Amino acid sequence: MDRRNFLRNAALGGAGTAALAAPALAQSSPQVQWRCTSSFPQSLDTIFGGAQDVATYVREATDGAFDIQVFAGGEIVPGLQAADAVQNGTVEMCHTAAYYYVGKSPTWALGAVIPYGLNNRGMNAWLYYGDGLNLLNEFYNAQGLHYLPAGNTGTQMGGWFRNEIGGLADMEGLQMRIAGLAGRIMERIGVVSQQIAGGDIYPALERGTIDAAEWIGPYDDEKLGFYQVAPYYYYPGWWEGNLTLNCFVNRESWEGLPDAYKSLLSTACRAANTEMMAEYDYKNPTALRSLVSNGAQLRAYPQDVLDATYDAAMSLYSELSESDPEWKKIYDSMMAFQAEHFLWQQVAESTFAQFMQDKQRNNQLPAQQ
Repeated sequence: MDRRNFLRNAALGGAGTAALAAPALAQSSPQVQWRCTSSFPQSLDTIFGGAQDVATYVREATDGAFDIQVFAGGEIVPGLQAADAVQNGTVEMCHTAAYYYVGKSPTWALGAVIPYGLNNRGMNAWLYYGDGLNLLNEFYNAQGLHYLPAGNTGTQMGGWFRNEIGGLADMEGLQMRIAGLAGRIMERIGVVSQQIAGGDIYPALERGTIDAAEWIGPYDDEKLGFYQVAPYYYYPGWWEGNLTLNCFVNRESWEGLPDAYKSLLSTACRAANTEMMAEYDYKNPTALRSLVSNGAQLRAYPQDVLDATYDAAMSLYSELSESDPEWKKIYDSMMAFQAEHFLWQQVAESTFAQFMQDKQRNNQLPAQQ
């Protein structure tokens, strides 16, 4: 099906395309012009592209009547102030990662990812078919925002280090750029965490202001050139088993939209969610090979680091659940589903993936023969 017609039908309740010819739709569609500020630079085309995809889908499906103009981080406000700009009405909408705003409340992170949380498929299942979207919007609505998932990176890499990590003792005193609740967990094992916008990470590593940094994964990390100044590339990104990107819409602006536009924007965000994950899955393998050929040194996190950070995460979550009822309500729902999700993953997904990975490792896949 043509994407434009699909989105148009979704917005207007699935009516037949014959009844929704472009001229009729244009005549019935009010003119709406919004601005969307991104937390990301244009150079990171995949993650920045999530907002562009949403805007394109909406514009095409309404023949330009609903027009969203996307601005890169820093063009209107700094990237880490995107949600603030929506809350105060500077812009109608932003594309960001909700965990950037844990300084407001730790509960913000639950709309993006928490360390040792769900993977991409699990997060989408909880959001769309569990209590996720309703619970999160109950929380974000009180902040003057409407929340729409709009992208995912999948499980991320575990960061770039100037020096090799032999074990837990080597983490003590490290200065690391790391976002969200992961920074608080790292602090519990002796790391000094810092939150720095993507475009500022390379110079901080180059100057030695920080010793390590995490960003996303091979495709974006290669663009930012981290391997040139911090060659040790660790995995897995235990703090980001997925990263759900999202659009925050000013609540008053959202409530002022016609129902058809609300449906269309929601559908466009769902489409962008799928597009981004597919694009990363396609581009990351090639980028990883390129990074290794240019000197990146792949390393697995030592087991004692994983064990210590897992224990620190569980301790933090327990403390938050005792002190913050908003956190507890959403977290408990997410964790109840997590237990079921990883049980199912063990039965089919993981066993199939492990079998095929063994074939790849032994050069037995068709393309390797």
